[in-house]
Amino acid sequence: MPDIVGLQETKISEDQLTDELLNPLGYYSVWHSAKKRGYSGVAIFTRLKPLSVTEGFGVTRFDDEGRVISADFGDFIFFSVYFPNGQMSGERLTYKLDFYSEFFDHVNRIVSTGRHVFIAGDFNTAHREIDLARPKDNMDVSGFLSIEREWIDRILSMGYVDTFRWFNNDPNHYSWWTYRSGARQRNVGWRIDYIFCNADALPMVTGATIASHILGSDHCPVGVEINS
Repeated sequence: MPDIVGLQETKISEDQLTDELLNPLGYYSVWHSAKKRGYSGVAIFTRLKPLSVTEGFGVTRFDDEGRVISADFGDFIFFSVYFPNGQMSGERLTYKLDFYSEFFDHVNRIVSTGRHVFIAGDFNTAHREIDLARPKDNMDVSGFLSIEREWIDRILSMGYVDTFRWFNNDPNHYSWWTYRSGARQRNVGWRIDYIFCNADALPMVTGATIASHILGSDHCPVGVEINS
């Protein structure tokens, strides 16, 4: 069992959290819900009680959608993040890009103090052609637009590391499949779920995985192994 689990798009409101969800066997849990019921939301389940937990990152228009929660474990800060989807409209695409900018400004300030960070979540963007099964069919689809992919380039240029690609540059590794047309059975998917860390934290990382065999969602878990 993992020591730390980040969940995204929980869609649960605070008044719906039961004792079983708040105190699952062997885990301590923290949640950040959207103001809008049944929408967005993130959580962290951990066997190691954090030193502190922060809901959001100080920007109201993003925090109201319950997209970020972080836990400080001393050796590192772990973020569970649900990045916006830009498919609905041009306005939401702008919102998504603004979120990238504001969130990484926040994380950069933390890293500049000498802290290590791990950023886990649904980034809602496939980075390179290797990261989705049908890149040519999706060049004009949000999630693979050049302006979105450039943001992943920018994250890497800031000094963050895509932990899965650090260990594995093979094709056909995806973390999300549409429910339509038997996409998962045919492995017609996208890799849009990532765990990034700052470069100085990389010596802590001993492995990274995509657990595509685990069912129960249109996404599958992604993971990282660390020695802290």
